[in-house]
Amino acid sequence: MKRKMISILVVAIILAALLAFLSRTGIVSTSGDTGQLDAADSAWVSVAAALVMLMTPALGFFYGGLVRQKNVVSTIMQCVIIFAVSTGVWTLWGYSLAFAPTHGGFIGGLKYAFLHGVGAAPDPAYAATIPGSLFYFFQLKFAAITPALIIGAFAERIRFRSLIVFVVLWTTFVYAPAAHWVWGVGGWLRNLGALDFAGGTVVHVLAGVSALGSAMVIGRRNKSAHAARPSNVPFVILGAALLWFGWFGFNAGSALAMNGIAVNALVTTNIAAAFAALSWMIVDWILWGKPSATGAATGAVCGLVAITPAAGYVDSMAAIIIGLLVGMICSFSVVLLDRTRLDDTLDVFACHGMGGIFGAIATGFFAQKLINPGGADGLLYGNPKQLLIQIGAVAATAVWGFVMSIVLLKIIDKLMGLRVTSEEEEIGLDLSQHGESAYSAD
Repeated sequence: MKRKMISILVVAIILAALLAFLSRTGIVSTSGDTGQLDAADSAWVSVAAALVMLMTPALGFFYGGLVRQKNVVSTIMQCVIIFAVSTGVWTLWGYSLAFAPTHGGFIGGLKYAFLHGVGAAPDPAYAATIPGSLFYFFQLKFAAITPALIIGAFAERIRFRSLIVFVVLWTTFVYAPAAHWVWGVGGWLRNLGALDFAGGTVVHVLAGVSALGSAMVIGRRNKSAHAARPSNVPFVILGAALLWFGWFGFNAGSALAMNGIAVNALVTTNIAAAFAALSWMIVDWILWGKPSATGAATGAVCGLVAITPAAGYVDSMAAIIIGLLVGMICSFSVVLLDRTRLDDTLDVFACHGMGGIFGAIATGFFAQKLINPGGADGLLYGNPKQLLIQIGAVAATAVWGFVMSIVLLKIIDKLMGLRVTSEEEEIGLDLSQHGESAYSAD
């Protein structure tokens, strides 16, 4: 143990020295000219970035309340450590792969690796009134929450070390290219005209289909797990409430300025979440005879998912329709998938996958240039082509995420194994992976 600690310390010192050297030689740069910055825009995006950061631990509580007691710590821990790992990947090379000048519309280069040239100067290609480093910081939160969403599909049965490797590879080879396609200057889906205001395809469709592939590769939990109910409903409600709060930064911050589009995103985000919560609750009431607190909380999250690609392009009436429909769609999807042999533990595909797919397609119906001149009109406003573009973007993203996730997981499984042993699964990941328990017996 002592030799391992010394080895880790030596590696950390060497890495720190290397980064310091690169910084001094200019390979890593955090400075830049001030440019034409806007104080209000910079302040708003800074606050929005902080709000989005809250979403990753909030997701930990949401998922942690849904799993069994013996897996609460591990589930929350996975979300927190994914934020740390994603920060490393995004800082060193992920941001550059997503937003550096394009290579054929498919991927960015390494121009911004180690944040070289990303500093106080604004990047007019993406946000002309805020520092480039702030744009990186805001986009980091999206890169962190997306792989965290996936873990709900294989909760209670994955090795912690294998998860860390998966997050590094998935962020690099799946998320960064997809982000470049949709948001990067020169990205092929962006050039096609696909609309994704805050991550309906890049975050939720990608995470949802990756979760589906992950559940297929990793396999089902032991039999006793399937009848388990949420271990902590207050955690579920707390997590959903914090996600709702953080989502205002997620969507409205994506305007990258404090303007009317940001305010529109605030309003539509809240409306869709509220009506989806009501929609799911009503479905529960009719089907099962009681209005479930877990169902209402999950419905709110599904509403937030569905409005994400549309928030800056649609009006409040469209947000109401999107919220009402997605609550029912995701609720029925959960019921249908529960009848299959697929074990998506926390219904990631049914909620984020189906919610993201519906929201992205709904954007093709309801988008208005009157709301956002930088967008496009949808089918209901005389532009049926936009609906076809949205469907194409969903299909491309879905195929990419699904196939690549399966490939990466199979490679990891072959090299180091994905699942804990049956004994470790029975004990629970809290004790078997972390040596801790959420609820002390004393």
